[in-house]
Amino acid sequence: MSWRIVVISSSAKLDYQLGFLVVRKDITTRIHINDISILMIETTAVSITAALLNELVKNKIKVIFCDEKRNPSSELIPYYGSHDTSIKVRKQTQWSIDDKKNIWTAVVGEKIRKQAEFLNELGKVESDMLLNYLEEMEYGDTTNREGHAAKVYFNALFGLQFTRSEDNPINAALNYGYSIILSAVNREIVSNGYITQIGLFHDNMFNPYNLGSDLMEPFRILVDRKVYHMKPQIFEHGEKIDMVNLLNEEIYIDGRKEVINNAIKIYCKSIFDALDEKDISLIKFYRNEL
Repeated sequence: MSWRIVVISSSAKLDYQLGFLVVRKDITTRIHINDISILMIETTAVSITAALLNELVKNKIKVIFCDEKRNPSSELIPYYGSHDTSIKVRKQTQWSIDDKKNIWTAVVGEKIRKQAEFLNELGKVESDMLLNYLEEMEYGDTTNREGHAAKVYFNALFGLQFTRSEDNPINAALNYGYSIILSAVNREIVSNGYITQIGLFHDNMFNPYNLGSDLMEPFRILVDRKVYHMKPQIFEHGEKIDMVNLLNEEIYIDGRKEVINNAIKIYCKSIFDALDEKDISLIKFYRNEL
């Protein structure tokens, strides 16, 4: 099972030789392709061969490209992630409104539950308000309890003056972490034969990752937790590496301990099983402890 997250943060030439990613700098480094889960190109001063890109795609390795400010800006997604992609996409376009609402209600409910659990761990009284929102939530979250919960939650974590639109190190860290989680979720969507554009709830014509935006919701709290404890005064290279390494931290899912990267794989597969069987009890949500 692949496990290594490789970050290229300075000028380099990347190519492929005999099963290895070859990183050519002052010193040449060779990393076996089968060990790599995610490759992040953090700088624009990198050249990469088409042969390597082809091998990365064939091995279902998520490749994330960053812009000139070293923030994730795009990712490499294959046309076909599974041998039965055509039938999977056909199924995806035929998911009923009821099936999508059932899954979305379960997913967003779990997100609010995890937000409440985190606030409770911190001794924040607002956790009770979030649990009330959870009890009030209707089918499909038609009354937007998620939005109300988010405002209370972020104000409880970072102060009443905090807004998600503000330009500061906390929001930079949150956005960076969310983009890493989204990318990992997108990888699993494509690996399972589905496409990221057609979502359950998100339906923005300008968002190529509507389904990823849906499925990642419960995992956002892992980013929030890390940023809260990090308390970043700046958000630069060292802090970004810490955020990327979040995927190697451990949580519990399906009765066992897994790194977050693998937990996302298990969770996404369970979502598709739940959609196929029309049974939300098949969804496997993670836990911070057993």
